[in-house]
Amino acid sequence: MNKKIIAISVIAAVSTGTATAAIETDLGTASVDFRLRYEGVSQDNTLEDASALTLRTKANFKTISKQGFYGFVELENSFALLDDYNDTNGNGGEFSVVADPETTEIDQAFIGFKTDKLDIKLGRQVITMDSHRFVGHVGWRQDKQTFDAVSASFNASEKLKLSYAYISKRNRIFAEEKDLDSNDHLLNASYKTEFGQLTGYGYLLEVDNDTNNALNTFGARFEGKASEVSYTVELATQTAEAGELEYDTTYMLIEGGTKLGSVNVKAGFESLGSDDGNMGFSTPLATLHKFNGWSDQFLGTPSVGLNDIYATVSGSASSGKWAITLHSYSAAEASDSIDDLGSEINAIYTTKIANKFPIGIKYASYSAGDIKVDTSKLWVWTGYTF
Repeated sequence: MNKKIIAISVIAAVSTGTATAAIETDLGTASVDFRLRYEGVSQDNTLEDASALTLRTKANFKTISKQGFYGFVELENSFALLDDYNDTNGNGGEFSVVADPETTEIDQAFIGFKTDKLDIKLGRQVITMDSHRFVGHVGWRQDKQTFDAVSASFNASEKLKLSYAYISKRNRIFAEEKDLDSNDHLLNASYKTEFGQLTGYGYLLEVDNDTNNALNTFGARFEGKASEVSYTVELATQTAEAGELEYDTTYMLIEGGTKLGSVNVKAGFESLGSDDGNMGFSTPLATLHKFNGWSDQFLGTPSVGLNDIYATVSGSASSGKWAITLHSYSAAEASDSIDDLGSEINAIYTTKIANKFPIGIKYASYSAGDIKVDTSKLWVWTGYTF
C-alpha cells in the first residue's frame, strides 16, 4: 500500500478515537505517538516558498525493572505527505528549508540501571542539560536528536546532583546520513540553595574526523524564584580550535520574569560573543530552535557574535495557552558593515480537543538587518499518543 495512504488511514483512525490507552504487559509498557504537522516557509530571495506536511510516528517499549536494570527501545519514522521543501538531504533544493527529512531509524536503544540516587544509561539515548542551551534533544523537529553514549547522574544529597556523559556519536535531526562520530565529555553539577539552583558545567566537544576541532565550554548558571519574580543569570567561556587556529569567546544571559494579573511577562538579554569578528560562540548540541527566534536564522552564530534582547508575554485563553515574543538582534562585536542583525516576532497558541488531541498554531516573522533576508514561517499541528 502507498505510504501516504497508510498515513491517511492512521490519521483517520486517530481522529475517530479508535486509538487505545498505553499497552501494559508483564514484560513492560509500550506506547505510540503520532504528530502531524504543516510547515510553510517564505523568504525574500530566489527560493520558492516551502510547504511541508509531515507525519512523525514514534513507538517505544520499556521493560519492567529487575533489581534496578531495565531496557528501552524507540523507533521513529517521519515521512512527507506534501514535500515541496528542501529537506537538507539533497531533495527539493529549489525550495526553502524545512529540516524534516524522511527517515526511519532506531531513535533510542539503551540498557538502564536506576536506584534512588543513581541513574545510568548505556546506548542510544536522549541527553539534556539544564535549559537545553548547550545540550538538548531538539524535540521540535520530527527527527529529534539523540546520542550514542554512556551517561550517569548521582543524587549525592537532596541538594547536590552530579552528572556525566560520554558521547561517541551525535544522531542529529537530519537523518542518519548526517550523523557525526564524536568524542564528547559532558560534566554538570547542580546545588540547590534557599535562593535558587546553582549549576556549574564543562562541555568538552570534538568531532571525530581526524582534524583539530576541539570546542571546550565552561560556565555557571543560577536560577531561582522569589515570590512572583523569577530570575536567571548565566556566564560561560569557550575555547575553539580549528586546525592551527584558536578562538576564545564568552556567553552571558540575564533574564527576569513576573506575573501581572493573569499575564506572565519575561524579558532578557542573551549574548553569544565573538573573537574579534572571526568566530562566534557556538552551541552545536543545543535545542537551537528554542533560542534566538523560531525562524531559525541564528542556528549558527555569526562570526560577529549575537546579542538578543527579548520580551515575552503569555497567558491562557479559551482553554488554551498563548505567548508572544519580540526579539531585537545586534552584533556582539560589530564590524564596519555588520551591526544590525534584524528583529523578529513569534506567536503561538496551543490547546486540546476533548482533552486528548493537541492542536497548535505557531508563527515567526523575521525582518532582516545587515545580513540575512526577511523570512516568515507558519506551523499547524495535531497529534495523539496511546
